[in-house]
Amino acid sequence: CYPGESYFMSIWHNRLYLYSAAALVFGSWFAVKMALKKKSFSKDIGPWVYKTMKKNNNCSDKDTVVHVSGVKIFYGSQTGTAKGFAVELSEEVKTLGIPAEVTDMKDYDPDDQLADECTSKSICVFIVATYTDGQPTENAEWFCKWLEEASTDFRYGKTYLKGLRYAVFGLGNSVYVGHFNTVGKNVDKWLWMLSGMRIMTRGEGDCNVVKSRNGSIQADFLAWKVKFLNRLQALAKGEKKSCSGNCKTGGTCKNKRKDRQVMEEEKAEELIESSSDEDESGLQDEKKSGSVVDMEDLGNIMNSAKKSKEEGRGDGQMVKLSKLNGVKKIEDEGERREMITPALREALTKQGYKLIGSHSGVKLCRWTKSMLRGRGGCYKHTFYGIESHRCMETTPSLACANKCVFCWRHHTNPVGTEWRWKMDPAEKILQDAVEKHQNMIRQFRGVPGVKPERYEEGLAVKHCALSLVGEPIMYPEINTFIRLLHSHHISSFLVTNAQFPQEIRSLEPVTQLYVSVDASTKDSLKKIDRPLFKDFWPRFLDSLKALGEKRQRTVYRLTLVKAWNVEEMQAYSELIALGQPDFIEVKGVTYCGESSASSLTMANVPWHQEVVAFVQQLADMLPQYEIACEHEHSNCLLIAHTKFKVEGEWWTWIDYERFQELVQAHEESGGQQSFSALDYIAKTPSWALFGASEQGFDPADTRFQRRNKTKDISGC
Repeated sequence: CYPGESYFMSIWHNRLYLYSAAALVFGSWFAVKMALKKKSFSKDIGPWVYKTMKKNNNCSDKDTVVHVSGVKIFYGSQTGTAKGFAVELSEEVKTLGIPAEVTDMKDYDPDDQLADECTSKSICVFIVATYTDGQPTENAEWFCKWLEEASTDFRYGKTYLKGLRYAVFGLGNSVYVGHFNTVGKNVDKWLWMLSGMRIMTRGEGDCNVVKSRNGSIQADFLAWKVKFLNRLQALAKGEKKSCSGNCKTGGTCKNKRKDRQVMEEEKAEELIESSSDEDESGLQDEKKSGSVVDMEDLGNIMNSAKKSKEEGRGDGQMVKLSKLNGVKKIEDEGERREMITPALREALTKQGYKLIGSHSGVKLCRWTKSMLRGRGGCYKHTFYGIESHRCMETTPSLACANKCVFCWRHHTNPVGTEWRWKMDPAEKILQDAVEKHQNMIRQFRGVPGVKPERYEEGLAVKHCALSLVGEPIMYPEINTFIRLLHSHHISSFLVTNAQFPQEIRSLEPVTQLYVSVDASTKDSLKKIDRPLFKDFWPRFLDSLKALGEKRQRTVYRLTLVKAWNVEEMQAYSELIALGQPDFIEVKGVTYCGESSASSLTMANVPWHQEVVAFVQQLADMLPQYEIACEHEHSNCLLIAHTKFKVEGEWWTWIDYERFQELVQAHEESGGQQSFSALDYIAKTPSWALFGASEQGFDPADTRFQRRNKTKDISGC
């Protein structure tokens, strides 16, 4: 050896030992890190490593067996649906031998009681409805407000509800743009922010049968309930629970990962929900909120969304995934579903509807029955000369874009802002409608009191009132349907809710076109009609302008709801000046019995004298209009433009034969030969005029008064 060689070898060996020790330390540290990342809590990696992991992850030495002491079901309900679901779920839980308790949210103080549920070993279920504007129902308002504030209040802390096991089912309607199930989503989010532990993914029920995953909100709840009961049984049997999720090292425990997966699925659902054309405003709200999707999570979200919609929309309904932070739109155009689901068909059939195809219906009006017996016709007989026993009340679209508080259909019909369903041909709809109407008339053959001559006349349909239910103008082939009516010498009376201005402009000439003017201000219209469109007020005003462009007979239909819209006199006069209708029908609202979907009561029904007083004040504000007719037993009056007062006499009735001649000439000329409302007028009989002793009742008939019953002034 060279001199000093042993010295250098000694230094080299020392360094080797240092490198080996460093490698050993690094290897141990890396093993701990990987074990934490993979949630491997095995003691095989060494006692001190396991001890460190146990300390950092706050996990018990043994898996904990989860028991269920009971189920507490909280509900927030507006119409009683959520309450019904809560009671139904409670009964199902009890059949499993598990105690269940149903609680109204308004009777529960979360500030004092909710934290106690964390140690009670019970499962909390929250069944909450979202009202039309995205707000919680009245009985759930305080509960939701407290939960929202607690989730961001440092005084409660992020672990305030640690140990609370919960599940959420939300009820909503996807037609309310940007507000679908927001309360259910928020309750789920706020509970999670307070360290509550989901036992399953949030369920969502949709009142809109078109978008409902299972065809109706009842079916949506049933599907979720089955999953919940299965999960509950697993927990009751003693399913092993992993780490609580309160990791301090920055690692991700099993529950955290599961919650992350749930959140990804829910994010995907929100992407899908904001995908429809009518929900673009909801997408804008999402962007404004500042929510960001991590690039590493984008694939999972997209896959979850695609998988979710493939499973939930397997019937082929059109599905769109709109843009969100640069995500490309995905479209799956498939066969559209039918408007009338089995559940909806059952509900409407019970109400007396004769359903036609997949989206139409016909029903016999009570005034048709009345006139068959010679007991008087409806107000359209008094005002315009319709023969009520020859009038067919039908619609080619059961769907509507409003949910009016006074709707006598009790909101069982579908709702929507555009046509998204299968479409039946107009020829088939008219053929079936006439056939079903005639079959209903035939049921009166031989009935005591029915006049034989009117029975025979009633079998030949002469008038069609497109006002049964829904929004007939939504039907894409409405012009074809109208032309078919006229080709069969059937007059057309079409009613629209003033939310489709372009469709009004493109509408073929009809015998008489109605627009419902249920309120005169933006706020009252929203409160009374409960429209689905966010831009309902501009649409409403534009519809009135479109009506003013029509040359044939036009009508404003005003429905007075006492304590809601009868004080808006000046605003009504301004709307009348905007559309310049030929006639204005003013009618007291009809109370059709208690409905869970409306707060309307008999107190909102004005007396006939009150309607008369309103009409007199309104007519005084309109220089070119006067009161023409009255139909007291329908609680209705007619204000007419003075151009229909010829030489001091009113001509509000219709010459139906002349109309058919004019509309035929219009058709044959390809629309070049037009005509106006004054071209097919007829003289109004004296008994129909305002101030006549008959008060609008045809003296050719016999008025029938029910004995021992309060006189019905509400009409049809």
